[in-house]
Amino acid sequence: MTKYIFLTGGVVSSVGKGVTAAALGKLLKSRGFAVSIQKLDPYINVDPGTMSPYQHGEVYVLDDGAETDLDLGHYERFIDTNLSRVCNVTTGQIYSEVISQERRGDFLGGTIQVIPHITNEIKQRIGLVPRDTGAEVVLVEVGGTVGDIESLPFLEALRQMRSDVGKENTFFIHVTWLPHIGATGELKTKPTQHSVRELRSIGISPDAIIARSDYPMGEDLREKIALFCDVEPKAVIPLTTTDVLYEVPLLLEREGLGQYVLSRFGLQERRKPVWDEWEQLVAKDRTRRPSVKIALVGKYIELKDAYMSVREAVRHASLAVGVDAEILWLHSAELEKGKGWQELETADGVIVPGGFGSRGIEGKIAAARFARRNKVPYLGLCLGMQVMVIEFGRDILGSEDTNSTEFDRNTPHPVIDLMPEQRGIGNMGGTMRLGVYPCVLVPGSHAGEAYGVPQVNERHRHRFEFNNNYREVMAEHGMAFSGLSPDERLVEIAEITDHPFMVGSQFHPEFLSRPNRPHPLFKAFLQAVAERAARRNTAEAEEELSDRAAA
Repeated sequence: MTKYIFLTGGVVSSVGKGVTAAALGKLLKSRGFAVSIQKLDPYINVDPGTMSPYQHGEVYVLDDGAETDLDLGHYERFIDTNLSRVCNVTTGQIYSEVISQERRGDFLGGTIQVIPHITNEIKQRIGLVPRDTGAEVVLVEVGGTVGDIESLPFLEALRQMRSDVGKENTFFIHVTWLPHIGATGELKTKPTQHSVRELRSIGISPDAIIARSDYPMGEDLREKIALFCDVEPKAVIPLTTTDVLYEVPLLLEREGLGQYVLSRFGLQERRKPVWDEWEQLVAKDRTRRPSVKIALVGKYIELKDAYMSVREAVRHASLAVGVDAEILWLHSAELEKGKGWQELETADGVIVPGGFGSRGIEGKIAAARFARRNKVPYLGLCLGMQVMVIEFGRDILGSEDTNSTEFDRNTPHPVIDLMPEQRGIGNMGGTMRLGVYPCVLVPGSHAGEAYGVPQVNERHRHRFEFNNNYREVMAEHGMAFSGLSPDERLVEIAEITDHPFMVGSQFHPEFLSRPNRPHPLFKAFLQAVAERAARRNTAEAEEELSDRAAA
């Protein structure tokens, strides 16, 4: 029988349910169980694909093309399992399906209600996870906090599931926040007590409470929470904020959460968890390493979660290369106004990530020009590849009107154009080129050397592509097309041949980077960044010695 672990949140949002779910999944997988994780999102959008990054943060794309919540990135990075579209469910999906059934007459004239029709559909979606993934343990995270109106149908469905699948097959974890009162220097449990009372008022009693805080929680508070919230003291798990995200599984392991969950399910671990690699990862993150600066030139940098996977991919690669990467968050629209250039000029590498729309595009193009002319390592992701092509096209064609038809429909040189299969599409949601596609690599290129294999599969999210009418002229002037679709129709990777490392990918490599297995393109980029930083440091040291000698 499939075991279900349900995670709810209390007191405040952004308390860390997603990372907690991912870390617990890591604990159970390390004990030999097949694990999958699902996110239930209360918003009425069908998926986050049409939502502003300022509203939602990053849109995380899966192998099957599902546009999902950024928490699924945490899930995949921690449990190292590629998830599918059944792992992200929204209120919009639920209501769309139930209304479609009603329009077809599936309910035979019955009155459609939240209970049982909406809750039945939610439970049916949860049941798809073990069926489609083969998971023995399914973790289900409910977005938002207890008390939100939007979450009530999901919580009611979870309450019903305890009866449907049996109490012995369900486990409820409530993640709460312990605020710190600066005037008295105390952590307060009262908000947690109120949150649990709210949860119990709708029929759910937590089996464990994870108490998040910025300061260590004493044993007295553990006993107090256990007493007032009706759980065992060992089921109150303190989780203090850590400076290393990937330490969370280790913290939960030390508190015995994995073993406690298995004991409540009546299960025995199939193998002893081995944490050597994970501990080394955390230790390496805390080790002093040579510093490098990477300019991330984006359009949504006010909300850094919009580039969550890019940031984590940089972290993974920097650990593998042995450097400490400081990200300089530069707004492309500000570069257009002449602001931020001093910071850009101090960077050892430049990343231009994905995005949509014309705002800030000239700033991204200017960043690509700076990287090309000054031989600064450059990694372009999706739109980042396209602006690299536009900048190169303007240089070799001698026309500042060279552009993408996304930004200028009447450009005389559309080096980036709408994909043929995208023409005539009216709806925005879920209609791009989405999901995993193969890419054939050219041996001896930067990309080919980075991957070390002839073909790879990468995740995409775009409508526009390189215009093949310009492939020959660009190749003649020094742009190599080092990654192509198997039919050679689509340019997947472009790079500048007379440059230490200037590579752009039409896909999003950041989605496949893992803490202990960094993505090859990010690793190769960080290696080039580290080499440039070392050369610059050596040159500065020699210049300083020369100045001292002259003095």
